[in-house]
Amino acid sequence: MRSAYTTPVAALLWLLVSAAVPTPGECGGGRGKWKLLKRNMGISAMHMALLPNGRVVAFDRTDFGPSNVSLPAGRCRLDALDQALTRDCYAHSVEFDPASRRVRPLTVLTDTWCSSGALSPDGTLVQSGGFNDGDRAVRYFSPCDACDWVEDARALAVRRWYASNQILPDGKIIVVGGREQFSYEFLPKSSISSTHELHPLPFLKETKEDSLLENNLYPFTHLAPDGNLFVFANNRAILLDYARNRVVRRFPVMPGDAARNYPSTGSSVLLPLLLGGDDAVEAEVFICGGAPPKSNYLANEGTFLPAAKSCGRLKLTDESPSWKMEEMPRARVMGDMVLLPTGDVLLINGAARGTAGWEVGREPVLNPVLYRTGFTYSLKSSKFEVMDASPVPRMYHSAALLLPDGRVLIGGSNPHQRYNFSGVLFPTELSLETFYPPYLISTGSYNSRPEIGALPGGSKLNYNQRFSVEFKTKERRILRSEDGGGTVYLTMVAPSFTTHSFSMNQRVLVLKTFPGLNRVGSSGRNASYVVEGVAPATAALAPPGYYLLHVVVNGGVPSRGTWVHIR
Repeated sequence: MRSAYTTPVAALLWLLVSAAVPTPGECGGGRGKWKLLKRNMGISAMHMALLPNGRVVAFDRTDFGPSNVSLPAGRCRLDALDQALTRDCYAHSVEFDPASRRVRPLTVLTDTWCSSGALSPDGTLVQSGGFNDGDRAVRYFSPCDACDWVEDARALAVRRWYASNQILPDGKIIVVGGREQFSYEFLPKSSISSTHELHPLPFLKETKEDSLLENNLYPFTHLAPDGNLFVFANNRAILLDYARNRVVRRFPVMPGDAARNYPSTGSSVLLPLLLGGDDAVEAEVFICGGAPPKSNYLANEGTFLPAAKSCGRLKLTDESPSWKMEEMPRARVMGDMVLLPTGDVLLINGAARGTAGWEVGREPVLNPVLYRTGFTYSLKSSKFEVMDASPVPRMYHSAALLLPDGRVLIGGSNPHQRYNFSGVLFPTELSLETFYPPYLISTGSYNSRPEIGALPGGSKLNYNQRFSVEFKTKERRILRSEDGGGTVYLTMVAPSFTTHSFSMNQRVLVLKTFPGLNRVGSSGRNASYVVEGVAPATAALAPPGYYLLHVVVNGGVPSRGTWVHIR
């Protein structure tokens, strides 16, 4: 394997490129804005999850060697199997509070490298699998001020490394795939003996290239409106009836000479679900980026192929679904796709050449791209818009997630087997940045950002419940929708678990609202309104748990999210 940082010419080129990049801090304009949130959080954020208390849990792996933050009170982790430190007094997981920027070190015992996760209905982070002594572990983290990880080292039926998780309508979590695991299982287990709860999934073996070219790890999983599971691996997809262990549908192969899953890593989202119409709810998957199937093999030999520039949309609820292909402004591998409360998609992080893996990505893509879908405002066709560049390359092992206030949190990037801050092409990143989408820029119509005041019926919702939301705004065009005034929408956003360019359980629902707004008062330049909406009708549309509720007004301007709980 050729090491990138032993090539002087490559290192010099990168220094020249990085010299032209702005100093970390606040930068940007009408095409979004970047701000450094935390220069050193102590670890590199390979995995991140948003909790219902607004805090973020981040972690990397236990065998990276020393991190930059110690465990409290002289605590140490003793692990004879650890590949770096058998006595480890450093934290490899932290809780981060975006409001105070406070970091609290956490104790994770088993190796979380390349693991997966989901929030349970009560808001607990359920985190599964990993490497070495963590490959069969399940870990639990509850959102409270003094909570720490609780671990069960043998909870999975088989080892799960590079698997994906999805919460289901009954509140259970399905764990799909992993390296050399062509099966799925459920959490929590219904019995002490869990082996018999292992379900084969031959599709995962079918989509594996060979021993060197897997390209089907971290499969993309999305819950369909009928409760079945969409599973995408490599360049193919199925609809899985996981309860009966049968494939109910096979979709066309995605066009283009590219694999989309790890290590040829692209990304995937389920586009917003529009609720409340007379017809059945449509569901459409959007997949972008990736790399040619042999990219990982060739990159390890020193040849870095261009990443894929293509994206595809597949309406999985159609009678005869077919891929509709589009092209991004620039090729991207290892990019993250973040669903915004407006229903738009942000493509961020990654590289233009190479693949995922140790030191095998090249040409960082510093400019995010906003994909305008038009779900919550008038748009004749979807389109890509290039945003302002980040000052920090985010390569392998980076992550991005949506915060309740509408910013996007970005962390991680450590394409090395240990923490490495000098003498390499892309140093280990311990910083956290936030990206402000255009709707947060305080110019022009963005001054009209609404503010949720109260939920008269409370934050606990039942399925198909009619409920009211009070909000205020400076936007004067908002009168009553039938009077030709501005449009108001309600969206619900599920918090995600993000790692390796895939945000598991990410979901946006555009709720049914009733015609007309009730103006309930005004104060200064602010007018107050009440909008009435309907909660999702079924748990297949919105699995039980916590969601961020947003009011979205003219031009796609969302409020800060308010937590609601549906069961």
